[in-house]
Amino acid sequence: MLLRRRATALAATAVLLLTPAVAACSDDGPAPGNGVTSTLPPVRTSTTPPPADGPADPAAAKAEITRNWAAFFAADTPAAERVKLLENGEEMREVLAAFAGNPQAAATTAKVTGVTFTSASGADVTYDLLVGGNPLLPDSRGTSVLQEDTWKVSAKTLCGLVKLSGVTVEGC
Repeated sequence: MLLRRRATALAATAVLLLTPAVAACSDDGPAPGNGVTSTLPPVRTSTTPPPADGPADPAAAKAEITRNWAAFFAADTPAAERVKLLENGEEMREVLAAFAGNPQAAATTAKVTGVTFTSASGADVTYDLLVGGNPLLPDSRGTSVLQEDTWKVSAKTLCGLVKLSGVTVEGC
């Protein structure tokens, strides 16, 4: 499934990169050999700036978000690593401990099903929260932030899940 999504993303990227080149080769211009030359500079896709509403490499960012969310919610991920995968993780240790202390959290995993970039350092994430492999909260919405060159689960997302569990923790 991940391979199919990656292939789809690569195909979409190829279409976006090749469309200007194909348009430049259309029959709208003068026919070859008629003595008319073009004064337009060649199209250079490598100097095109990244979109203002997303990271420079959206495919790599999406892969990192997917990987980091899976690791953050995996039961076998050490607490020290989770701190690194959570926005303001050092300041959120108490909240993280409360979340990890919930018996259901030990069997909880997350599967990212969609990422939409809202800026170069932010993304809306759609994910399925699974307990024991079964959907507990399908099509959940959260956010990811780029902090210290790492795409992290937002503190807002974790606090929302802690509140859903019925626990009140200072810091949320």
